[in-house]
Amino acid sequence: MSSTFIAVRNILNTPEHGIGKKFALTIQVLIIVSLISFSIDTLPNLSSTTKSVLDIIELVTVLIFTVEYLLRLTTSERKVSYLFSFYGIIDLIAILPFYLATTIDLRAVRIFRLLRLIRILKLLKYSRAINHFSAALKSIKEELILFGFMSAIMLYLSAVGIYYFEHQAQPELFQSVFHSLWWAVTTLTTVGYGDMYPITVGGRIFTFFVLMIGLGIVAVPTGLIASAMSKN
Repeated sequence: MSSTFIAVRNILNTPEHGIGKKFALTIQVLIIVSLISFSIDTLPNLSSTTKSVLDIIELVTVLIFTVEYLLRLTTSERKVSYLFSFYGIIDLIAILPFYLATTIDLRAVRIFRLLRLIRILKLLKYSRAINHFSAALKSIKEELILFGFMSAIMLYLSAVGIYYFEHQAQPELFQSVFHSLWWAVTTLTTVGYGDMYPITVGGRIFTFFVLMIGLGIVAVPTGLIASAMSKN
């Protein structure tokens, strides 16, 4: 195994320090840029210039993600295991529709790749607490970080899902993913102001599952904090 091969594998799989950290952060930024451009692309009445810019962003990000995917596959010691692993499947789904030119847009699944960022966040230093509540939060900080990322992922995917279900039926309310984010916030937090609600069968079924998840989102941090405080 050549030194170059080993060096590339170390860069891809050690985001805690050095070049690997910079590479991982670069990929995270590109994922966020891709998600933002995807959301902007759902806005109505975009100019041809804006659409061209969004197409260029999509082309560049997909090419970079493709190179990363091929490098991870090539340098992996267990190639088959990587192919069928969670990250391997997500990495593939994130780029495959671009090459297949399917009508199903799966760019939103790229948000799952942000879960890699959790390993980098472990490097962050938090100020030490001097009171009971802060000590409790510190003891469960990794769980809260993970929960925060999962909540953000669910918020975004809920907005994307309801957009596809309701956009055709209610184009004035669900104009884009950005407009749908308000529905996602009120539904996941179980507030439900009633200003935006689904009218299609698919949208109502989707809302049911989002509401069930929303109940858990409200309960999980409360349970974590209560449990941590009882131990401190």
